[in-house]
Amino acid sequence: MDGVLVVGEALVDIVERAGAPSTEHPGGSPANVALGLSRLGRPANLLTRIGDDERGQAVRTHLEASGVTLVPGSVTSERTSTATAHLDPAGVASYDFDLDWRLPTNPPPEPGLALHTGSIAAFLPPGGDAVLALVEKAAGRATISYDPNARPRLMGDAVTARSRVETFVTRADVVKVSDEDLAWLAPGEDPVNVAERWSAAGPAVVVVTRGGNGAIGLCAAGRVDVTAPLINVVDTVGAGDSFMAGLLDHLATLDLLGSARLAQLRAVDLPSLEGMLRHAVRIAAITCTRAGANPPTQEELDAWPG
Repeated sequence: MDGVLVVGEALVDIVERAGAPSTEHPGGSPANVALGLSRLGRPANLLTRIGDDERGQAVRTHLEASGVTLVPGSVTSERTSTATAHLDPAGVASYDFDLDWRLPTNPPPEPGLALHTGSIAAFLPPGGDAVLALVEKAAGRATISYDPNARPRLMGDAVTARSRVETFVTRADVVKVSDEDLAWLAPGEDPVNVAERWSAAGPAVVVVTRGGNGAIGLCAAGRVDVTAPLINVVDTVGAGDSFMAGLLDHLATLDLLGSARLAQLRAVDLPSLEGMLRHAVRIAAITCTRAGANPPTQEELDAWPG
């Protein structure tokens, strides 16, 4: 399989903002990453679970219109999962979930150049353990990327969740985590210190996103800090997923994806890391200027003045 295999939930985001009617948008963190990659011109294959219902059809249409390929077995007879996003006055979302997560019974596909997973898919049983097994099987055969994208209401206590998250961190080559995730997973600890420990545990690249304050990247060569462009935020839904897609897109541009390039990835230099972060920050910023998880196409990114 060419391109990136993305493994995880696809669902419908029900967005609620005070004083406005609710709206529905296709979403799910891994599905958003696949969408972002495909809109940037990267082949993206999504191994997921959606229902053969009206919401599921909306998700399929949304993904396939941008070129995402659904792995066979991803459509089931069950209902499509939902996430209700409650937006505060600044457009920042908190979530409630109604979902069932498990992998299709079909034999899993080969990972291709890279395998990305994270969020609910890497945590919630029974599917989470199957995802971990896929990651372990793909280690050394593809670039593994991981985004914890913590959901406290589903993940229980932070101590147990952190142990689970760090299991995936040690198996990943690229890790992206938000400062908000680290504030929950490691309360009272400096996010950079946590990222440094994670970097020492195995990944070639660890990135901490900081919303409007930009991002920090760590690799064997050192640390890079980048700022975020000034924008008018509509909402932050899908911004972190767009950032993750941007990281993988830039790694592909640098020819640093795939088993044959793992040594080169571990030797990545600071200018390359900085370019990766700046690329991803711009993509996330564009996503924040419009409603829902709606990442830019390559043409939109090229035309954006920010």
